[in-house]
Amino acid sequence: MRFSLRPFILFGVIFIVEVWIALFLDDQIIRPLVGDVLVVVLLFYLVKAFWAWPDRVIAWGVFLFACVIELSQYFDLVTMLGLGESAVARTVLGTTFDWRDLVAYGIGAVLAVWAERWWLARQATE
Repeated sequence: MRFSLRPFILFGVIFIVEVWIALFLDDQIIRPLVGDVLVVVLLFYLVKAFWAWPDRVIAWGVFLFACVIELSQYFDLVTMLGLGESAVARTVLGTTFDWRDLVAYGIGAVLAVWAERWWLARQATE
């Protein structure tokens, strides 16, 4: 385990963007789709800030984690756990399964790995 500032800063910036989307957008594209893509990138950089694992391992792990959360929505885990009245639990775990979210999570994982490869290539040319 180690701390890396650049991914942590990226996590912070994406977190602010995600909060802004959640608070101020109520549309059919950016909030549900872009927000789901970005949440995987957000988690990717959070993990990357603390662990020196290969990018593909982080991306796969975050993607699988997001898929498990999405599948828990299919089985209504929030209600099964008795947390249906908790706004925090309903927000964190979600309440509505949508297979398109799984696609968005995959796009986010690919985008995160691509962004890191782009960054490394950019650094190599400087």
